[in-house]
Amino acid sequence: MTSFMEALLSPLIPVETGIFSDTAPDRYLVITPLADTFELYTDDKPKNEIQEARLSLYDKGNYMSLKNQIVRALLDADFTITDRRYIGHEDDTGYHHYAIDVAKNYELEE
Repeated sequence: MTSFMEALLSPLIPVETGIFSDTAPDRYLVITPLADTFELYTDDKPKNEIQEARLSLYDKGNYMSLKNQIVRALLDADFTITDRRYIGHEDDTGYHHYAIDVAKNYELEE
């Protein structure tokens, strides 16, 4: 899921998974995988898996327009947004931190 999200969102903003490894620009996004779960079936053989991740948007300016673009891109790509929240302003770095939690249902390959 993370590589798909990187490809989807990298035209909008620099994206990395886990941690931003280079010198951070004034705005960037970090994807943190949260969970991979199976749906329960009566025959105990899962056919789908749900992958969840947190997208942490860091922006030294007004992040609202970019946040809306990211949300629209995710919804258009059939992601479920499970939570969105402003985490706070990081006074030591100058970044606003906004989190978007997402989930996506995938069919398991046989």
